[in-house]
Amino acid sequence: MNSMSRRALTELLRGKGAHADPLVCVEDISAEVAAGQVAGFPHSIGQLVFHINYWMEYELRRIRGQRPKYPEHNSESFPAAALGDAEWARLRTRMAELLGEFAALAQSSAEELQREVESVHEADNKVAGTVEDVLWQMVAHNCYHVGQIAMMRRMLGVWPPRGGGDSW
Repeated sequence: MNSMSRRALTELLRGKGAHADPLVCVEDISAEVAAGQVAGFPHSIGQLVFHINYWMEYELRRIRGQRPKYPEHNSESFPAAALGDAEWARLRTRMAELLGEFAALAQSSAEELQREVESVHEADNKVAGTVEDVLWQMVAHNCYHVGQIAMMRRMLGVWPPRGGGDSW
């Protein structure tokens, strides 16, 4: 991957350009708003952040050569209970840490980025498996869910975030 692609990958992880910044989208939300439900949507903002973190942690463990357990059902990647203030703060902090780890990986050597990541579940075999491929998959996954968070914030009347966001 060339330096331009590394830059684009890093920028997309942090929501530059046409993408909303994941951290800005959640930085000023209270635990009460994060736990709020939007009619017709199965998850709260807090549950989505938990889910995003779950999959970033899963993929980082695979990249590190660990063998994380793949969930038997998607519901395992969402919290079962409502989030309190302390848990919500922890989730936001953890999201920032994980995004930082992915951004650092995006700056790895070309050799490291082309290293194959071991599959630990048949679902891992359905997508390309280099470190770079995993990074791009995480960008797509996170952007999808951050878009949901942005839409939910609009529906809950708490958009744009303090850190800014398109409102047109």
